[in-house]
Amino acid sequence: QMPGTARHDREMAIQAKRNLSKTTDPVERLRLQCLARGSAGIKGLSRVFRIMDDDNSRTLDFKEFVKGLNDYAMMIDKEEAQEIFQIFDKDGSGTIDFDEFLVTLRPPMSKARKEIIMQAFRKLDKTGDGVITIEDLRGVYNAKHHPKYQNGDWTEDQVFRAFLDNFDSPYDKDGKVTTEEFMNYYAGVSASIDTDVYFIIMMKNAWKL
Repeated sequence: QMPGTARHDREMAIQAKRNLSKTTDPVERLRLQCLARGSAGIKGLSRVFRIMDDDNSRTLDFKEFVKGLNDYAMMIDKEEAQEIFQIFDKDGSGTIDFDEFLVTLRPPMSKARKEIIMQAFRKLDKTGDGVITIEDLRGVYNAKHHPKYQNGDWTEDQVFRAFLDNFDSPYDKDGKVTTEEFMNYYAGVSASIDTDVYFIIMMKNAWKL
């Protein structure tokens, strides 16, 4: 289990639900509805979109966008969906790009938070190639303390794989974690933490930075 994440997840979900009643900004409303499902909420929505992207274009038209929101049970009326779609469709092409959508939807983070997240990433990325893999973890993370390793259920590699799956995009669990995926994960956690100072302390403790 990732250090301290379950509790933050609950706090974040509660806070997001509370803030929903206060905001009129359509993008913020969509963001909060996702976060109300925990830090993987935004990833979950992207997964729905990914499934609908039949031609693998990594883009969605308005019809697909609305269908995706409905499939994910987002409470958004057509006018609001239209407004959000137009914000994301910056060039007016009638389609929106997945990745752009996710980056815009991700809760904004201060420079200080991004820096500490990257510090943790670099510590885990032993080989320095910008991707965290099982190989990297062998040098940093001790699997032998894991209860499932101790009782013989899992091998060392299975412990590492489960650890990586925390951060991995749900539609694409490939045992590799990119900076983008790591950032996305922590953007969710970050949304539940009000001050930079507290976020940085949490990261330092969690990753012994």
